[in-house]
Amino acid sequence: MCMENKLRSLPGVDKILEYSEIKDLVKDFPHNLIVDIIRENMAFYRTSITQGKQPPSPDEIVSYVVKQLLALSQPRLRPLINATGVVLHTNLGRAPLSELAVDAMIKVSSGYSNLEFDLGKGERGSRHGYIESLLCRITGAEAGVVVNNNASALLLGLTALAKRKEVIISRGQAVEIGGGFRIPEVMRQSGAKLIEVGTTNRTYIDDYEKAISSRTVALMRVHTSNFKVVGFSQSVALEEIVALSKKSHVLVFDDVGSGCLLDTAPFGLEHEPTVQDSIAQGVDLAFFSGDKLLGGPQAGIIVGKKIYLDKLKKHPLMRAMRLDKTRLAALEATLIHYLKGEALVKIPVWQMISMSLTEIEQRAQSWAGCLGNNVKVVSGESVIGGGSMPGASLPTRLVAVNCSRKSNLAEKLAGWLRDQDPPVIGRISENILLIDPRTVLPAEDPIVIKTLQQGLKHLDL
Repeated sequence: MCMENKLRSLPGVDKILEYSEIKDLVKDFPHNLIVDIIRENMAFYRTSITQGKQPPSPDEIVSYVVKQLLALSQPRLRPLINATGVVLHTNLGRAPLSELAVDAMIKVSSGYSNLEFDLGKGERGSRHGYIESLLCRITGAEAGVVVNNNASALLLGLTALAKRKEVIISRGQAVEIGGGFRIPEVMRQSGAKLIEVGTTNRTYIDDYEKAISSRTVALMRVHTSNFKVVGFSQSVALEEIVALSKKSHVLVFDDVGSGCLLDTAPFGLEHEPTVQDSIAQGVDLAFFSGDKLLGGPQAGIIVGKKIYLDKLKKHPLMRAMRLDKTRLAALEATLIHYLKGEALVKIPVWQMISMSLTEIEQRAQSWAGCLGNNVKVVSGESVIGGGSMPGASLPTRLVAVNCSRKSNLAEKLAGWLRDQDPPVIGRISENILLIDPRTVLPAEDPIVIKTLQQGLKHLDL
């Protein structure tokens, strides 16, 4: 068949609309949307034919149009089960929220709320107050404010307090914070001039002191929460930076990064700098994330001295960066867990970190017992992830599905698991699929077992 005849063989839009499968969709989709999808497909097929491909049958066209329309009506952002062993998996949404936080979000979003209304006075109020008192009580700071994320928190603080002035930072701390965004670029957007001191691996307090000029407004420390420098290295303690700032009459900005509020040492991890440590040592402003080790929703949190927080609250950028009612509600609920001393048992991130090896072993053995001979329990490591505690790991037990007898079978099984509802995400090592119970919520255990059983049966393992 020549190309011209192939093009003529394509059915018209009206003919496709006559198919019963398409007519069934009219009640759910606008007529013009259906027509647009059909026309887009016809344009695609015409191009394919001119490139030498065979024309599809009308039934194939109808089938694909139906699939496209149904796909459009399904949410693409979906819940899934994280069995990777990475507690704060950036690609999987970082910190899962506590039940109280989720419930708080539902309650304030399903109707009206007192977001900016003072119930006592019966007049306009401020959204900042709900979070500020909790932040101050927990961290020891004089004041606090919350914005969209930690990058915006830095941008707000530097724009409001350091525009057209100099901020000194160690060259080894001028880091990339993920997604291609870099601390120096964020600082330049604020109008502040970045002054780097020291070298990539070694910086001394004298380097800071020599760089201070009449234009210096602040010394800045950035906690390297997403990488680690080892070997021949030297950094300056926050205590020394604060002492120099007082002597030189400049401010100290501390990007704590991960937003840790609990001591990590009891869980066999290195000590992670906490926000409380930063405030106690006398920094003027501390910046940190809400959805990392704090275990709440995405947020950038700034705490510190009231005189500087008041300036941030009044800055025009504050309105552009403020949180909506749902995330404020979730963050408030998360902070209440810390206030009540129940973070370890209520916040999923800390439940996972503090989970005992005995409990993980029991869960792993229970799963393996339901999955057949090709599955066994092996020792392994979980990691914190999410730009927090680089190199830190926790001992775990892994459910290992041995697929080595067939090439690429581990990838096929992993792909099949990703295609389920909900998807189950594991990791692959040497053609073995590994499933880590540490990052699977206990309520999800039956789903994981059932999904793995079906996957193994599907691939004849």
